[in-house]
Amino acid sequence: MKTAEIKRRYLAHFEANGHTVVPSAPLPAIDDPNLLFINAGMVQFVPFFLGQQTPPYSRAVSVQKCIRTPDIDEVGKTSRHGTFFQMNGNFSFGDYFKEEAIRLAWELSTNPIEKGGFGLDPTRIWPTVYLDDDEAFEMWRAIGVPAERIVRRGKKDNWWHMGIPGPGGTCSELFYDRGPEYGKEGGPEVDEDRYMEYWNLVFMQYEITDVKSKEQFTIVSDLPKKNIDTGMGLERVASILQGVDNLYEIDEVKPILSKAAELAGKVYGAHSGHEAGTSHPDDIRLRVIADHVRTALMLIGDGITPSNEGRGYVLRRIMRRAIRAMRLLGWQGATFPELLPIARDCMAPSYPELAKEFGRISTYAYAEEEAFVSTLKAGTTILDTAIAETRSAGGNLLSGAQAFKLHDTYGFPIDLTLEIASEQGLRVDQDGFRRLMSEQKQAAKADAAARKTGHADLSSYRSALDEGGAIEFTGYQEVSRESRVRALIGDSGRIEVAGEGDYVELVLDTTPFYAEGGGQQADTGFINVGGGRLEIVDVQQPIPGLIVHKARVLSGEVRSGETGFAEIDIDRRRAISRSHTATHLVHQTMRNFLGESATQAGSLNAPGRLRFDFNTPGAISPTVLNDVEQQINEVLLRDLEVHAFITSQDEARRLGAMALFGEKYGDEVRVVEVGDYARELCGGTHVARSGQLGLVKILNESSIGSGVRRVEALVGIDAFGFLAKEHLLVSRIAELFRVPNDQVADRVEHTVAALRDAEKELEKMRAQAVLAGAAGLVDAAKNLDGVAYVGTEAPEGAAVNDVRTLAQEIRGKIDKARPAVVAVTARSGGKASLIVAINGAAKTRGLSASDLVKAALSGRGGGNADLAQGGGVPATEAAKLLGAIEKAIIEAS
Repeated sequence: MKTAEIKRRYLAHFEANGHTVVPSAPLPAIDDPNLLFINAGMVQFVPFFLGQQTPPYSRAVSVQKCIRTPDIDEVGKTSRHGTFFQMNGNFSFGDYFKEEAIRLAWELSTNPIEKGGFGLDPTRIWPTVYLDDDEAFEMWRAIGVPAERIVRRGKKDNWWHMGIPGPGGTCSELFYDRGPEYGKEGGPEVDEDRYMEYWNLVFMQYEITDVKSKEQFTIVSDLPKKNIDTGMGLERVASILQGVDNLYEIDEVKPILSKAAELAGKVYGAHSGHEAGTSHPDDIRLRVIADHVRTALMLIGDGITPSNEGRGYVLRRIMRRAIRAMRLLGWQGATFPELLPIARDCMAPSYPELAKEFGRISTYAYAEEEAFVSTLKAGTTILDTAIAETRSAGGNLLSGAQAFKLHDTYGFPIDLTLEIASEQGLRVDQDGFRRLMSEQKQAAKADAAARKTGHADLSSYRSALDEGGAIEFTGYQEVSRESRVRALIGDSGRIEVAGEGDYVELVLDTTPFYAEGGGQQADTGFINVGGGRLEIVDVQQPIPGLIVHKARVLSGEVRSGETGFAEIDIDRRRAISRSHTATHLVHQTMRNFLGESATQAGSLNAPGRLRFDFNTPGAISPTVLNDVEQQINEVLLRDLEVHAFITSQDEARRLGAMALFGEKYGDEVRVVEVGDYARELCGGTHVARSGQLGLVKILNESSIGSGVRRVEALVGIDAFGFLAKEHLLVSRIAELFRVPNDQVADRVEHTVAALRDAEKELEKMRAQAVLAGAAGLVDAAKNLDGVAYVGTEAPEGAAVNDVRTLAQEIRGKIDKARPAVVAVTARSGGKASLIVAINGAAKTRGLSASDLVKAALSGRGGGNADLAQGGGVPATEAAKLLGAIEKAIIEAS
């Protein structure tokens, strides 16, 4: 049975049992500061489980894209671990609980294929339950499972939570016995390769906090309602129903693996048995490659681009592991151009957008591989140097610090370091490397723990939301209104009254104030309540549906329950709205010039200015940037109507409205159109017509990360002000050069070129002056016990290269048979530097330029026996340095 068919049957089964089909959320878990990616099917439903939001349905079913990377080193070594996977889930929000969840899972698992089920042999299914969950145990008995096949297990296996504060509960897992060829008999307690877990029924009924590990956490309270959260691993069921050994051999993954084996000249499975734990290293690498290439496809497909932090770093690491594994198999060609199209063809039946967006996806993937290949080349050069230094020192052990620096600074994989060092007959201090890696991980964990707040105590906000439901935002139609104060919130929770000078959070029944979101800054303004007046300094939405005004009481008192009058800063709102509409125009115009891959990666809409981040693999030329700016301003001249309307997601998609990667949208969405030019999903505020923007002036374009560029621009009066200042500046320069304004650039360019020529000529004359006295200095050389010593100071300000050349020139004029030492000091920027050069005869006498410099500079300096230099001492000590060299020569002789 194909994976896509398994997915179809799953959704159909639960839809027929009253469940609403909910689309998969994007992989980036943007609503949770603790998760880089969605790692379970229930993540998008957390607000429903916690009671923060009222679900629009009591039963739901989904197939959720997931990423888990904590066990990345286990990928390929077992039949269970994969970085990307799809979790089939059915959910009940206060509707059914254990009994129906167990029945629905059993029916789909065991119903015959011709009746829409999976046709699994019921005698080979082993349920597990939590240690003291007698209720679940008896339910499995009632459904027909014998007691000897129902296994009781502890928190490690049968208590489920997300790994962070939030909802959790006991669970019942379903395992399928794949037969004696896969391992020992005795159930999942004995062998989880033979007995493969394929479904987890979580009985979600508690809220937990203080999460230290899988088994260490604190139950805070019961959830408002008992819920069901189940997860059926799609890949695991596919491996069972397709009769293959592991998830890497199912129809959505195996073609990638087979192509990788073909490229590397390997035969997959030739040296391995059914058990993943006994696999040949080549087979493990092929599984890693297949898993990671598919994961990279899905991540880039959901808008992630490679970078050195956060989600982008996870993607980069996964891609580099795949490339490295191919090289370890012997393939030296490009990996992703060969394998990524195969992954696309495997996944497109379930996710057709991957085929549509493949141009963008492949651009980032191929560029990242090219960059990593360069890193490998550079790292190999650095490693070769470290190996040479180790051998020249008579050692045979490359230090852990060197291996760690290669890994951490240059991205050079440790296993390549081990391989190359071994080829050169050296070992690597792996204990030292692991210690440094552990220290880094501990520091990272400490940092993560410091930032990990989970679903903290939001009781004040929740109670304010529960009292009257979601807050109505009226700011699209009005800028002021009367409204009742639903709640006042202070530092320690709900309060009844706040006085002059207090900072407080204010919840109104309805509000014209826009809460920060979608890149748009919050409104500010004032609220008069009773005898008090408050200044609104920020507006946020701490939980979905609740708008909170952060305020300072300017005068009088404000009490909860009173009616007040709220009024936003109109000028600020208008300026921000102009910027937001301009951002939509920048987005669309960038796509017009750069292609659909130029998708938004972030934005800031502030009064009179905007910042727009977008995905594109390289810098934008000034010519293209100028054309973008011109086209935007031509749209302004057309004075197009800006129109917003509510529609369904499907209709918005049909209309071609752009949606932002990583954003989650409900069934109904708000679409903002700028005439027939731009159409985008957006909840922000905008102008009524494009002509109200006045002018858009792009200031600059720069890189903010791998594959992500940033454009900054001014809008409206701010743009006019900027151009006015530019005009005054150009006019002043034209006046100084006595040329018309349009000739300023040519005159400045000519002047700069003339200055550069003059600097080169001056440098040449200075060098000649420095060298001019070389012959006379040789004649005046001191005889120090048979060593000719010339100590002199170069003209102040002389370049380091000129000073070095002078020292070598003097040395060259001394008879080679005569031991000679030349020391030259120079003063620049208040500091003195020293260069020492000696000839071969002096080295025969046991002298070393490096030793002499270090003697004069108290151990500082560097170089070799022939030529060395140092510095950093005050300029007043230049003469002392020459005397110190003279003394060191005498002592050495």
